[in-house]
Amino acid sequence: MTVSHAPPKQPAPPGLSVAPGESSAPSRTPPDLEAVVPASVRRSRLRSAPRWARRAVGPLLLLALWQVFSATGVLDPDVLASPGTIARAGADLVADGTLPAAMGVSLQRVLVGLLLGGVVGTALALVSGLSRLGEDLVDATVQMLRTVPWVGLIPLFIIWLGIGEAPKVALIALGVAFHLYLNVYAGIRGVDAQLIEAGESLGLGRWGLVRHVVLPGALPGAMTGLRYSLATAWLALVFGESINADAGIGFLMNQAREFFRTDVIVVCLVVYAFLGLTADVIVRILERLLLQWRPTFTGQ
Repeated sequence: MTVSHAPPKQPAPPGLSVAPGESSAPSRTPPDLEAVVPASVRRSRLRSAPRWARRAVGPLLLLALWQVFSATGVLDPDVLASPGTIARAGADLVADGTLPAAMGVSLQRVLVGLLLGGVVGTALALVSGLSRLGEDLVDATVQMLRTVPWVGLIPLFIIWLGIGEAPKVALIALGVAFHLYLNVYAGIRGVDAQLIEAGESLGLGRWGLVRHVVLPGALPGAMTGLRYSLATAWLALVFGESINADAGIGFLMNQAREFFRTDVIVVCLVVYAFLGLTADVIVRILERLLLQWRPTFTGQ
């Protein structure tokens, strides 16, 4: 005996005739199907625009809002000039060579201060991070000095070094050195101890461990310290050039302040921001080149 799984035939409804050979089941029209787009695909379409364009949306909206407020009189031009006036002032400063000359002087100060502070901060971090004796001799002193507001040392720098370039460079170097020291030291001490044991088991000596294990492991911290140091360098430059400066972007800002030229002041601030952003981009490129061995999460 076999059992069929086919459903039993239903009798036709009353009044409905069924031709011989046709099924009594009602015919069904296939529904219109709409392709289902996954959410990830929709998000990717929204992100199909170039990244630089997406990052420029916020600043452009801010500029447009600023221009609208200035054009409608909501924003007094004596309080803050409009973006158009600032653009014309910047073009004039570039055309007569005032702004490029000031940028050259400020860049030279930052580079010299960054070099001096970077060498001193990195050297102290290596001494303190690689040796317990060095840590005992160096770390306590550095930790004590870094709690002193370095801006408060400006009067002492003027007394010790005069009013020339030396106090400005020293102020930048001081701000840079502390950031690099802290991050390089933390990077060295953050190296995984199992990597040290693995290096020792492979026969690496002290110098080999430092060269092949410790320094590469401390490199991410050093790059982070460099980014903080660059930001501090520009901040120290603003303070340094606001005191007894006869050239540079800070000197240009002081002159504009005396004549209530808010357009020139904003141009100088934009130049500071542009130089700082350029320096940050350079450090990011260095990170990609030097830390290729260290894949990290880049967002979704």
